[in-house]
Amino acid sequence: MATSYLDGRRRPVQVDPDVVVRVLGLLDVDATTETDRRRELAAVAERKHSAAWAPTVALRVGDGPRQVAGARQLVAEDGTRTDLRDELPTGLSPGWYHLTGVVNGTEQYGSVVVAPAQVPTPERTWGWMLQLYALTSERSWGIGDLGDLREFVKWTAAEHGAGAVLLNPLHAPGPTHPVQPSPYTPSSRRFANPLALRIEDLDAYRHADPDTRAEVDALRVAPARWRIDHDLTWAAKRSALELLWRSAGRPEPVDPSAGLIDFATYCALAEKHGGRWTLWPAELRDPTSSAVESSRTERVAFHGWVQQRCTEQLAAVRTAARDSGMSLGVLHDLAVGVDPEGADAWALADVLATGVSVGAPPDDFTPRGQNWGLPPWRPDRLAETGYAAFRDMLRAVLSHADGLRIDHVAGLWRLWWVPPGDEPDRGTYVHYDADAMLAVLALEAHRANAVVVGEDLGTVEPEVTEALAAQEMLGCSVAWFARDESAPGEPLLAPGRWPERSAASLSTHDLPTAAGFLRGEHVTIRADLGLLDDVPAERDAAARERTEWLALLRSESLLPDTPEEPDEQAIILAMHELLARTPCRLALISPYDVIAEPRQPNLPGTVDEYPNWRLPLPVTLEALRTDPRVAAVTAAFRTRS
Repeated sequence: MATSYLDGRRRPVQVDPDVVVRVLGLLDVDATTETDRRRELAAVAERKHSAAWAPTVALRVGDGPRQVAGARQLVAEDGTRTDLRDELPTGLSPGWYHLTGVVNGTEQYGSVVVAPAQVPTPERTWGWMLQLYALTSERSWGIGDLGDLREFVKWTAAEHGAGAVLLNPLHAPGPTHPVQPSPYTPSSRRFANPLALRIEDLDAYRHADPDTRAEVDALRVAPARWRIDHDLTWAAKRSALELLWRSAGRPEPVDPSAGLIDFATYCALAEKHGGRWTLWPAELRDPTSSAVESSRTERVAFHGWVQQRCTEQLAAVRTAARDSGMSLGVLHDLAVGVDPEGADAWALADVLATGVSVGAPPDDFTPRGQNWGLPPWRPDRLAETGYAAFRDMLRAVLSHADGLRIDHVAGLWRLWWVPPGDEPDRGTYVHYDADAMLAVLALEAHRANAVVVGEDLGTVEPEVTEALAAQEMLGCSVAWFARDESAPGEPLLAPGRWPERSAASLSTHDLPTAAGFLRGEHVTIRADLGLLDDVPAERDAAARERTEWLALLRSESLLPDTPEEPDEQAIILAMHELLARTPCRLALISPYDVIAEPRQPNLPGTVDEYPNWRLPLPVTLEALRTDPRVAAVTAAFRTRS
């Protein structure tokens, strides 16, 4: 835990000792005096660098012997046993191992994770980044779905030669109203969003009798054109799914895992007692209680069945990408945390810091800091449980992915913890065993043959960048931030100097779209909402950046070097042509940019003041297929290899 840290300008900041005491208390450490704090922190540092027994040991293939005092036997996943004497051997294959030993006459147990040195490396390609909910078609039920995605993948691979598609998180929201629209505040990261199901593609729909199909068809809501209504869509799809589940004979989920049963149980209990599990009857707050066991009604079977239908359709999208010849395939986004009242927070409460919220310390843009409202992993409990919860979450997402983007990848090293009831500026960094976190990630990515992209924008410690590079994980490069920091005035970076080991894009879901940037929409909307202190200065800065971009595009011969102002679509096309010229291993384009949508999907710093995560694309999938702007932009990437 940090007692001090460096801020965004690399200036040292001391953490209030009272905050240190509170956070140590949340980790079950009584440290009421400065001596206590120093003793506890020194003890942690000593354990980390000693050969003493550790609950979890992380190794890489090719590492030398590792001293572990008291180690006596190692058991591989296939049951192979190896006798030890205070040392882990070399030559271990990638995998998970159980470790037993004796320390001071007491039997000890632990875990060993052995990971490859690097994750799979993608060939140079390009693709799309999509907010799936926004990609509606004439067949959609008010929101973009996995059927729309499958058609999009087949079309863009065949027509444009696209090699990848990166999706917003498709994690499960809670089952009750109001439905959380943000994909970054999910109820569970282990399970999928049933709002994304294509109802007509379900076997239960195909096999239903005509009357049932007619009843289901009558529930359909028209595709959203102005604003997506998640509640209306879920009400319609839930009713349709219930009809189809009943018509299929109320089937139980096939071979359900313990995690699926827990998730489905949470959903059933939330429907009865409300979406905030901390307000449920006390006996239901513990997922292992007998009261929870006895409450498992047929609604548990329903929610389990729904999740297995999600798994089928996610697999179908991945298969479509492969069959269509995509060189990379489907990448999924992993949110940094979960809703504190959601399914994962309930089922995994023993490894989460209940009541704590992660966020960010004060900086020039948010002088009061940020509180994201998400509970963090407890690093001590992760280690004590062999990182099982972290591993299982990664496996769940990677089971239907060819790649994984990790939001706020620096969170594998440290997270800003805000104690319950405190403001975000009264927090501190709690560090994780990054060697273990990265080893688990590398092993599971290796087993899934999946590439890894780490969202490393903003202030990131050098060790993060170095570790991503060492393991062949891609970082992120965004046009609005691509500047030469070593040159006076930090000019925009020429395309040939963008980093090769990165996923490049013009923007992200939290930043202005291409049209929004060119029109200054990102200043206008924040000014209208009262989010800016100095509007004229912001407008001047936006105008300067626009001028810089026009100069860069002219210097690269992507725009004519004439006094006349080029039209907006010509500038947007030139921006994409610049992106195509970069050496970045993965280049990503967004339909928001291609079709000149001025509104960005999410406006940080707002909740209900702006329609975050509710904006559909202004054109349908069918219209995208024939839009000349799509043809012009994708032409710039067809020869990229």
